[in-house]
Amino acid sequence: MVLEPIKTTLVHKILPSSAPQAEQQPALILLHGRGTDEDDLLGLAGYLDPRFFIVSARAPFPFPNGGFAWYQILEVGTPDPQQFDESYRRLSQFVEDVKVKYPVDPGSVFLLGFSMGSIMSLALSLTKPGAFKGVIAHSGYIPENTSLRFRWQELAGLGLFVAHGTEDPVIPIEFGRRARELLSKTRADFVYREYPIGHTISEESLSDFSAWLRKKLDVPGDMK
Repeated sequence: MVLEPIKTTLVHKILPSSAPQAEQQPALILLHGRGTDEDDLLGLAGYLDPRFFIVSARAPFPFPNGGFAWYQILEVGTPDPQQFDESYRRLSQFVEDVKVKYPVDPGSVFLLGFSMGSIMSLALSLTKPGAFKGVIAHSGYIPENTSLRFRWQELAGLGLFVAHGTEDPVIPIEFGRRARELLSKTRADFVYREYPIGHTISEESLSDFSAWLRKKLDVPGDMK
């Protein structure tokens, strides 16, 4: 049976698991950066564990230079509050729809975000940590200058892989180190990595977070 994308709050594409299919598959939701779309991160699929049911979402707001964005930027570290809040609400509902309407295991849902998508990944997982098994946040930051209330005391059981380039000219490395500072004080299963790269995903970082995802998949849901 060929699955068609469901009607929900975000345009998206799906790539069902290529592994022998279980009744419920682990889900990996991809969140792209500014100025691209749902096709951007799908190119990573061949490097990721084939057990994943991959869902690649499109940000809701057209970007003037092409592609889409999750919000306008007032300054680095400060999203436009109205657009940020709308994207947060739509992404939150989107994740719930994915859990209910696709053949995925609701206890094994992961997020993989790059840049602005990384920021949205952290926004959602740090406010709803029980909804996810793991998050890869690459080249982003924790959106402190928003209305969100992070549940710092409830992160035990949430896996977090935060990666950042030391030469990033778009979101400077200080933002990654700030995430490390905040998350190291929690009980999250937290990994932080820096790479000698700019605002991009490198072969090394891809290899590292792919291995991390594979290990997370091998851990039973009640031991995450």
